[in-house]
Amino acid sequence: MKFENLRFRGIVGVIGERDASRENYLLAFSLGKALAKKGLLVISGGLGGVMEAVSRGAKEEGGFTVGILPGDDPHEANPWVDLPIVTGMGEARNLIIVKTSEVLVSVGGEFGTLSEMAFALKMGKPVISLNSWVPERGRVRSRTLFPVSTVEEAVSLVCQFLGLED
Repeated sequence: MKFENLRFRGIVGVIGERDASRENYLLAFSLGKALAKKGLLVISGGLGGVMEAVSRGAKEEGGFTVGILPGDDPHEANPWVDLPIVTGMGEARNLIIVKTSEVLVSVGGEFGTLSEMAFALKMGKPVISLNSWVPERGRVRSRTLFPVSTVEEAVSLVCQFLGLED
């Protein structure tokens, strides 16, 4: 694949569980399609579950996907990753995903997802939580964490944060 004509309107990190429930897989797949329709580059951890679903959805709409892999083998990436980036860093690669993303959308998630959200919140990056972690009321206040109920709400917020027309 050639990258010289690659154009995108923003970089959206999609984070979530590696062993996704059917509900979260379908949410991530729909999210990937919607983000690609908006001309946004999708970055994820490049493996299975939510990462696979969002990449697959984006590719079905002609989008471009990047996978930041924990290991040393680019062939570990799911088949819908255009650009696998090997790090050999294990879960420490989560910080690379966050630093590269302009906005993050969390779908479902386990503790790795929670660490990515925490990194993003500490950096002041917007995190949209779709069927994912939300702080207990009154315990954590954040001006950058936005719980949503639908893919449409998530994409609308992504566009708002990137200064794009919805």
